[in-house]
Amino acid sequence: MKAKFNVQIYKNRKYVWLISFSLCLISIIGMLICLKSTSINAPLNLGLDYTGGTQITLERSCTDECISLNTSEISNNIIALKKQDKSFSSNTSPNLSRSQIQLLDNSQLISIRLPFLSANQSESVVAEVNKSFGPFNNENTSVEIIGPSLGRQLLKSSLISLFFAFLGIALYINFRYDRRYSFLALLALLHDILIVCGVFAWLGYFFNVEVDSLFAVSLLTIAGYSVNNTVVVFDRIREKSLIENQLSYKYQIDKAVGATLTRTIYTSLTTLLPLICILIWGGSTLYWFAFALLIGVIIGSWSSIALAPSLLSITSTKKLD
Repeated sequence: MKAKFNVQIYKNRKYVWLISFSLCLISIIGMLICLKSTSINAPLNLGLDYTGGTQITLERSCTDECISLNTSEISNNIIALKKQDKSFSSNTSPNLSRSQIQLLDNSQLISIRLPFLSANQSESVVAEVNKSFGPFNNENTSVEIIGPSLGRQLLKSSLISLFFAFLGIALYINFRYDRRYSFLALLALLHDILIVCGVFAWLGYFFNVEVDSLFAVSLLTIAGYSVNNTVVVFDRIREKSLIENQLSYKYQIDKAVGATLTRTIYTSLTTLLPLICILIWGGSTLYWFAFALLIGVIIGSWSSIALAPSLLSITSTKKLD
């Protein structure tokens, strides 16, 4: 037997709008603060994928199977060079805390991403990692410079992907329903994306959390998830308006949201469970990707069952009382 909830979206619409408006305002403030910050100088704290830097790849020399390593230990050793090595002692030296470490092929390959390093600084990093985690096959050691132009191209591609995702969603909903539904679905989607970006803006400002190409992937995933839930609610509202047209439109909306609430909660919970597992056991590479998805699923569920239906009630030309 399906549970039925007596929701009152229309009656509590002002509280819904207040919560969403407050979250959006806090997000915008966070992005503006990051934009004004001299150390970030962008709405979000962009990672090395977008700003460019130095990539060092080391191959360990193992007789049999390489002993597993911890990326945090490698990162701490690199950060310690700030005090140990003279080439990193100046105020203009790169921020070594921005290092991104990846272990590949069962810890046989170590990939290190850092801000732009000089030749001496790169040699110091290789020597430090070799001393603590070697030996390495020096013939396969590579140091590459990723230029800022490549980062700008990646950022441009990410923004274009988001734009066409929004456009495709708008065209589909406009074809499937009408312009009013399409506009509100996009508004709810913009609300979700803005809040996720706002969370990462504050994390970047206070905890130096950076966004990379995986963050753009998470935004696209959130967009699909959010619109999917919104379309389900809109479809049930349209169904109620055809079957129970004797009821006022606000009651049709409330009954439709109540009918889909159980489905939305179950879908959100089953999506959150694997994301929580990735947060706990997925390692540092996927941590912030999973965190972005987790925030997006929560906010997307809120906008689907509360924000979008409440906005639909005020855009209707039907009698509400």
